[in-house]
Amino acid sequence: GSATRACELAAQHARTREQFGRPIGAFQAVKHLCAEMLVRTETARAAVYAAAVTADPADIDTARLLADDAAVRGARDCLQVHGGMGFTWEFEVHLHLKRAWVRTHRTSDATESEERMAAELLAGAA
Repeated sequence: GSATRACELAAQHARTREQFGRPIGAFQAVKHLCAEMLVRTETARAAVYAAAVTADPADIDTARLLADDAAVRGARDCLQVHGGMGFTWEFEVHLHLKRAWVRTHRTSDATESEERMAAELLAGAA
């Protein structure tokens, strides 16, 4: 959800904010940031749905890592699109980044999820 909202905020800002007489979304660097945010968000969404259906611990770990990464990197990219305005209280962008940081460190450490995934992969290969 947080990654989706950050992607929506970035795309909306890229469409409305003008620089040099054109929307900033017309610039290739901004297009790439927004496109990468969307790809990460949709990949995480698919992993979360798959984990919900299978309830497999490996799928859950994968979904958690992808969702955390999409949220943090999406918020960072959204801040990049907004520039310095993203850190002001008038925009909610900085809150998404802070919340993503808290969520990634609040539950079990990401390293634990990575270790469980590695063990699962090694067990499957043997």
